[in-house]
Amino acid sequence: MAIADLLGEVGGRGAFGVWLGRLDGAAVFTHDADRPHYSASTMKLPVAMAMLRKVDAGELALDQPVTVHNDFASAAGGRFGVNRAEDEAPATWTKLGEQVTVDWLATEMITRSSNLATDLVLEQVGVDAANAILLQYAGDASAIRRGIDDVAAQAAGISNLMTPAGLAAVLVAAGNDDGASGKYLRDLLAANEWNGEIPAGVPAGTRVEHKNGWDVRIRHDGGIVRPADAEPFVLAVCTTSELADPDAQKLIAAIAGEAWAHRHDLEAVR
Repeated sequence: MAIADLLGEVGGRGAFGVWLGRLDGAAVFTHDADRPHYSASTMKLPVAMAMLRKVDAGELALDQPVTVHNDFASAAGGRFGVNRAEDEAPATWTKLGEQVTVDWLATEMITRSSNLATDLVLEQVGVDAANAILLQYAGDASAIRRGIDDVAAQAAGISNLMTPAGLAAVLVAAGNDDGASGKYLRDLLAANEWNGEIPAGVPAGTRVEHKNGWDVRIRHDGGIVRPADAEPFVLAVCTTSELADPDAQKLIAAIAGEAWAHRHDLEAVR
C-alpha cells in the first residue's frame, strides 16, 4: 500500500507528518513535513549532537564524571525534577548520588531513552547549545527550550518541538559526519533498544540508526536505514493523534515497509 494510502486511512484522526529521502538530504516523499509536533524523546538526538560538539571542542570529555541527581533549573525559573514513574529506563535511577561518565549517560539517553540521563547531559551541554543544533540544521520550526519534565516551563508554554523535516535534517547531518563523533553517535542510534516503529517495518538484522519518542497521543521515529543491497535512506515520521499507541507504531512501521520495498528506486514511492 502506498504511503499516501496509509496516511489516507488515518485522515482526520490527528496530525501525521512524513519525510523520506536520501542521505544527501534530497527528499523523495513528504507529507506535512514542516508541521511542528511536541518532540518527546526525539529531542535527545540534537542534545547528543550538541554534547559531541562540545567534546570535539575540548569543552567536555566522554570520560568526565557527573554526579547523578534529580534537581534541575527550570526554564520558567525555580527548580524541577524528572518524574521517575514515567521514565522507562531505570538504570540511571540506581546511580543517584553516584558518579558516572558523560559517555555512560549518553548511552542511557539514546539507547534506552532515559529521561533522567537526558536532563543530566542537557545540564552539561546547555539548552542554548542543544537548540543551536536545530537552528543550524532544522530551522526555527523545531526547538529545544527546556528539559524533560520541566512542568512549570510546559505550563508557561515553553515546549520542545520537532518537525519531520527537522528530524530528518539532523539525521542527515549525523549520517554525513565522517569523524569519530559521527561514528560514535550512529553506533548509539543503532543500539537503540526501543524498536517498535521503523525497525519493525524492515527485515530483522537491518541496521537502523534511529531515535524515537512517545508521550500521550505522541509517537515519532526518525532514522537512517542501511540496506545491505541499496543506498541508505532517511525516514522521519511524526504522529500526534487519537490512534492507540500500538496502532501509531504499526503505521510508522508500515510506512517504513513501503520505503523499504522501494529502496532500489525511492523516487517511485507514492
